[in-house]
Amino acid sequence: MTTRRTLAGLAGLVLVGLSLTACGDDAGSGGAGTSLQVLVQANSIYPEQQRQWFSDVSARFAAETGVTVRFETFATPNDELTKIQTSVLSGQGPDVYSLGTTFTPTAYATGAFVELTADDWAKIGGREKFLPATLGISGPEAGKEVGVPFASRPFVMAYNKELLASAGIDRPAESWDGLREQARRLTTGGRYGLAVAYADSFDPWKFIWAMAVQAGNPLVSGATLRLDDPTTLAAYRTYLGWLATDKVVDPAAVGWKNAQAIAAFAAGKAAFLPMVSATSKVTLDKSPVAGKYGYAIMPTVPPGASAPPADGRPATSILSGDNLVVAKYSKNKDAALRLVKLLTDPETQGAYYRTFGELPTNAEAAAALASDPALAAVVDSSSKSVGTPFTGAWSQIQLALVNVVVQSVPALAAGRIDEAKLRSLLAEAQTTGQAALDKAK
Repeated sequence: MTTRRTLAGLAGLVLVGLSLTACGDDAGSGGAGTSLQVLVQANSIYPEQQRQWFSDVSARFAAETGVTVRFETFATPNDELTKIQTSVLSGQGPDVYSLGTTFTPTAYATGAFVELTADDWAKIGGREKFLPATLGISGPEAGKEVGVPFASRPFVMAYNKELLASAGIDRPAESWDGLREQARRLTTGGRYGLAVAYADSFDPWKFIWAMAVQAGNPLVSGATLRLDDPTTLAAYRTYLGWLATDKVVDPAAVGWKNAQAIAAFAAGKAAFLPMVSATSKVTLDKSPVAGKYGYAIMPTVPPGASAPPADGRPATSILSGDNLVVAKYSKNKDAALRLVKLLTDPETQGAYYRTFGELPTNAEAAAALASDPALAAVVDSSSKSVGTPFTGAWSQIQLALVNVVVQSVPALAAGRIDEAKLRSLLAEAQTTGQAALDKAK
């Protein structure tokens, strides 16, 4: 059947009429000679392991079903958004997408992905196989879901126990101001208090979001965007100030991706590594800091405050991870659902955790990790995570938040914060994001 839906929330593509061939229940079940195309984020930390995982999954699925699985990757949120746009408009492309949870609202808004029925969930193994919290951003509400939880990635902060002890610090601070003071005490002798990936395409906006939400600004309040709020400005000043004015971050970090920040911490060159997930454990356990580090939840008291504001939310992390979605244009819906089932079954999820450190969304696989004390803070953060706004405009708002950091890099590299430029960038982000929000209604 042919459906026509409005594409909302995709950057540069607003109110575009779509004509998609949606196979629905008539989709083929797959078999010998059939192939599935799957889009996933490129793993910059474990690229070799990811390639091997692709091969292993493909081989296993082919042996079980006769269907060939072909993986392709995207490197940045812009790449992710572009792929969604072009595939949705052309009505062809990947059968299955692995999308970051914050991009799931954008996928839902297109109307181009399978809204899962009770029968679809049964083919995957049932909604009950998943941890309830991981279903929190699968759709706007139960019964209107497109995302199947694949990986859970609550963010925490790694810290070097030996360095903190030598400085007389018994535990990481609970406020961002307190963390800055600890980082200053720990910046000495060529070692820095913090390792931060300023050039990463995915990390920077999460700091701003967390500090703003903790201060009582959800960024999106109904139909209003609040990027030009004083709380947002304070968040950027804090985040950029670590390098520019506080001097608690290696100046080279202005060009670091997440993998380089992890490497610096792993080499003992930084005391704290904020905004990191359990994926880092695989690297850190094989590094010079093995046995010397721990995880803690990140500060929940916003910049400029000594206690949580009454109207703030003590968010430790975004509700983070990856969801699997199936394209309506896929001619192999049943085969796609069988692949989703395989990827979310206990055995596959356990192996994925052991390889990449991504926490399982499968309840049985997650229960097997509950007794690991090293993951206590990660589990705690997961329970205190807060979902980003479920709006088709969020992807564009997210990119606008990152762009403020990208455009601040020249001043940052010179060791300063250009206040006038920062205010101008926030005003621009506000205008761009509000326009996207208005069109996503």
